[in-house]
Amino acid sequence: MAVPHSPAEQSPAERSPTGRAPATAAAFAEPTAPVRPRWILGVVLVNIGINVAFFGPLQVLLAQQAAAFAPGQKEAVLALVTSAGAAVSVVCNPLAGALSDRTSGRFGRRRPWVFFGALTGTLALVGLSGAPSIAAMAALWCLVQLGANSAYAAITAAVPDRVPVTQRGSVGGLAAMGITTGILLGTAVGAAVAGNFSLGYLICGALLAVSVVHFLLGARDEPLPRAALGRFSLGRFVAAFWISPRRHPDFAWAWFTKLLVNVGNHVVLLYLIYFLTDAVRIEQTTGIPPATGTLILTGLYSAMVIATSILGGKVSDRIGRRKPLVIGSSAVMAVASLILALAPTWTGALVGAIVLGIGFGAYMAVDFALVTQVLPNAADRGKDLGVINIANSLPQVIAPAIAYPFLAFLGGYVSLYIGAAVIGLFGAVFVTRIRSVA
Repeated sequence: MAVPHSPAEQSPAERSPTGRAPATAAAFAEPTAPVRPRWILGVVLVNIGINVAFFGPLQVLLAQQAAAFAPGQKEAVLALVTSAGAAVSVVCNPLAGALSDRTSGRFGRRRPWVFFGALTGTLALVGLSGAPSIAAMAALWCLVQLGANSAYAAITAAVPDRVPVTQRGSVGGLAAMGITTGILLGTAVGAAVAGNFSLGYLICGALLAVSVVHFLLGARDEPLPRAALGRFSLGRFVAAFWISPRRHPDFAWAWFTKLLVNVGNHVVLLYLIYFLTDAVRIEQTTGIPPATGTLILTGLYSAMVIATSILGGKVSDRIGRRKPLVIGSSAVMAVASLILALAPTWTGALVGAIVLGIGFGAYMAVDFALVTQVLPNAADRGKDLGVINIANSLPQVIAPAIAYPFLAFLGGYVSLYIGAAVIGLFGAVFVTRIRSVA
């Protein structure tokens, strides 16, 4: 996974912000040929594995492990661990994306980082299965985040590398299907191991490792010639992570709206198992264990996400418009949060999960296509999408910080989910500020 530097230098006007030569290499070209199903399958499988590694722990396993370490402070321990991991992801996702932009060699730019990320994440999940303390649990979860986010940065950047704009909604929808399948599969692992979180971590690690094989062995990844790299400058490299909202306002608004929508969505999902336990009191009222209830809700949510992500992406490609679907889907997610807030029952949770899935599926597919159309520089797709992906990972830091005061002091889950709805609605409103995409 070499990151070589050419001795040739270009003038500042000729360089990309990260010090690269002009975007004339084939690896930087705007794709025009549609990608084939085999390549899309590789992307989908990697997304499945990454999200098993993320959401098996996030939905069930970390909560169970936190409760095992500190039953009376399980919410605080879970918030500590997930916030630490999310802080790592905020840094490593754009960093891995930027490094993959500068990676040359016969294996291409993205595949080496998919391999490195999957290997690191798998080993860390194995370590989590035997974590002896809360500190070790937090450290190993940070390593999972480092590995999975490195792989995610690379596989996300591979899409604008290879997929033409007219196909990105459809491919984004299929990638969203992979993400959702990974969430569902990870949650199913947590429910199936019946509280044996150590076994759950091992299964998640195995699934992550297997998921990347097809992409690593079969996907074409255009190599980046050494001549296409300018001399490396650490100062310029670091400075390039700041993308000026003044110079690139559409990119800034796309990032900000994604952040708001993801904060609202993550607030709903993070404490789902505790919501069922403490607010719905699912086991007392229905006889269903909380982990099983979480799996049922995630299954309904996932089915809706898969259906609407594929449909939403195709519709968006066909009509050539992104913003109306992004705005509408964001509003639908806000409605789902209100349902959970106003009907904290098992029936309300079922309806809320369905509505949330309908909204989030369309949002994931269409918003991804929108984002790829506002990237500032073709030569820095990995870095720029890594910056965008901060809006996916930062909510893992923000959501616990928002949620804990609501749960402890401000009225519990009712007020928390109303707050989540308001945040998501702001995300829908601000999408209208994006000018360059219809």
